[in-house]
Amino acid sequence: MRSVHVTAPDTTAWVDVDQPVAGPADVLLRMRACGICGSDALYTANGGIPPRQGATPLGHEPAAEVVEVGADVTGIAVGDHVVINTMALTDGLLGSGGAQGGLSEYVVIKDAQVGRQLRTIPKEIPWEVAALNEPMAVAYHAVNRTQPRPGAKVVVFGAGPIGLGAVLGYKRRGAAHVVVVDILPSRLDKALQVGADAVINSAQEDVAARPVELHGDGATVFNRGVRPGTDIYLDAAGAPVVPQTVARIAKHGATLGIVAVHKKPVELDLGGILTSELNLVWSMGYPTEIFEVTDDIIANWRRYALIVSDTLPFEKALDALELARTPGAADKVVVTFG
Repeated sequence: MRSVHVTAPDTTAWVDVDQPVAGPADVLLRMRACGICGSDALYTANGGIPPRQGATPLGHEPAAEVVEVGADVTGIAVGDHVVINTMALTDGLLGSGGAQGGLSEYVVIKDAQVGRQLRTIPKEIPWEVAALNEPMAVAYHAVNRTQPRPGAKVVVFGAGPIGLGAVLGYKRRGAAHVVVVDILPSRLDKALQVGADAVINSAQEDVAARPVELHGDGATVFNRGVRPGTDIYLDAAGAPVVPQTVARIAKHGATLGIVAVHKKPVELDLGGILTSELNLVWSMGYPTEIFEVTDDIIANWRRYALIVSDTLPFEKALDALELARTPGAADKVVVTFG
């Protein structure tokens, strides 16, 4: 079968591999959609992931159809539509250094257990929307790491897929007012469609002053002057200016969550952070959230569908990877299988 691999630094290619075979405890899946993540570009730039550098299968945002069920597996049937916990496969992380990748025609789930690696979804959910389950779990873990309380005032930096997923997550957790910051008007429009209460174009507006207008003045005796009354900031952008700005303007006791990948070290004013007692939290993966977001996607799939900007067929998977890694060319690219 055909599979997309990282074969060298900055190089992806089609590779012919053996189609996996399902044993009595396994489930064989036909891939039906797979999203492209920013991590795929990072893996490609590095020539893959050890110990599979030069031979790393790609694709970790999958949705699939069950085509074979081992005799020992219960709770799932041929023809079921499923989303996958890519961190729970026994042969490594799917598409992130493991033996298999979602940009392949078939994937086998060994020692399969429904609820651990697999979750069935209604067949009415479009495949490209089902493929959002994994990145939306990443976003929801970031939300959970910042521990929002009901009524929280939130600013999300970055209106890409993770930022938009975070908007939905914060609303689900009871946030009262969520603001999204970006520099692209099209992304800000989409943030409003998804459910943001307000947006800030940081190329045109003052990112320090505008949140004060929206969230009130949160200055205290420890942090004098005017500071936004924002409770939580989430960095889903990955620009050094984001944590630096938050460290400068945050009110006493606010929280900054980092889910974006920063490719270079970021200098922060620790003296200023000391006086504000800014809480810094970090987020990666989805220890519990992978199937927690599924119910919300099922109930609100039309809203999630707004996040997908481009769909390309599997035959153009290499083009999809290039499109996704080109700054400003696309927001969320999903490969679909015929």
